[in-house]
Amino acid sequence: MKILCVCGLGQGTSLILRMNVETVLNELGVTADVEHMDVSSASSMQADYIITNSELAKSLGDHDATIILVENYFDQEEIKTALEKHLSQ
Repeated sequence: MKILCVCGLGQGTSLILRMNVETVLNELGVTADVEHMDVSSASSMQADYIITNSELAKSLGDHDATIILVENYFDQEEIKTALEKHLSQ
């Protein structure tokens, strides 16, 4: 499974999101290849899931990946809830 953590510039915020996603996935016992990047790079990358906020998701509307919305990239509980919802489907 490949997961992209996306922010506007692909620098600090998406890296923090990636670290929090990896922590949550580890707690859930889920193995995944997790990368962080900017929204324009993510548009052309293959992935199973893209985790981003609702504003940036608009730029990814036609992507084949399932878009998982997280508004607070620092909130591991929000991330966990969003991942559990989508990974259980």
